[in-house]
Amino acid sequence: MRELSRKDKLEFNKLQKRLRRNVGKAIADYNMIEQGDKVMVCVSGGKDSYGMLDVLVNLQQSAPVDFELVAVNLDQKQPGFPEEVLPAYLSALGVPYYVLEKDTYSIVKEVVPEGKTTCGLCSRLRRGSLYGFAQDIGATKIALGHHRDDIVETLFLNMFFNGKLKAMPPKLLSDDKQNVVIRPLAYCREKELARYAEYREFPIIPCNLCGSQAHLQRVQVKAMLAQWEREYPGRTESIFRSICHVSPSQLGDRKLFDFENLRIERDVQLHVPAIRVVNL
Repeated sequence: MRELSRKDKLEFNKLQKRLRRNVGKAIADYNMIEQGDKVMVCVSGGKDSYGMLDVLVNLQQSAPVDFELVAVNLDQKQPGFPEEVLPAYLSALGVPYYVLEKDTYSIVKEVVPEGKTTCGLCSRLRRGSLYGFAQDIGATKIALGHHRDDIVETLFLNMFFNGKLKAMPPKLLSDDKQNVVIRPLAYCREKELARYAEYREFPIIPCNLCGSQAHLQRVQVKAMLAQWEREYPGRTESIFRSICHVSPSQLGDRKLFDFENLRIERDVQLHVPAIRVVNL
């Protein structure tokens, strides 16, 4: 980290404290990390996962429970991927780490037609590899670097394109019940993580597989939310709060709420008062 001016140092300290506070609150609210946990921190080389690992390393020193951190990077064999960057960074940080090599890049390029979105298949392949590896190393939690903005964007992606009202939960039990996924950055804003990455000078590795797809639905939703935020500051935060305060009876999911058996609950002995009719 470079030498900072007094003003920048004050800003950095405030930013760091805010991120730590938000991560700590998310962990406490959802009981993300417990005594004796082995947390597998998925590090992609992007600003968010770097920030997540950095904050967790700091919180580990003062946390009320003992837990272990192990960083894992999935090398998807993208052409030109700088294989030496993450091992060098993680070694200097002093965090135990693994580099898991899986050529998912070739599979995605072979299966997905040119010009089509690759993120869906890439995400599924990546998730499957990481889930299996977590069990191999005895990890009890898998930490992903999704932040508040990712969660809100996913809400609208599912609403607009899948007809479902769902987002990314801060804590998730996998379908096979073999892994628990946590998102410690759930309360953190993307722009603050980006600013933090600049201060910390993380060695960012861009994703060449999907990072340049300007037509992505997520890119369009992100632009929409950015426009809303400019016009109505605080709207994204309000939307996120709504995700955490759901009223099933005010929606329409018959599996989530028993609409079919709703009945009035009146006292049968209650008499209706006489009504006076006035002729006009």
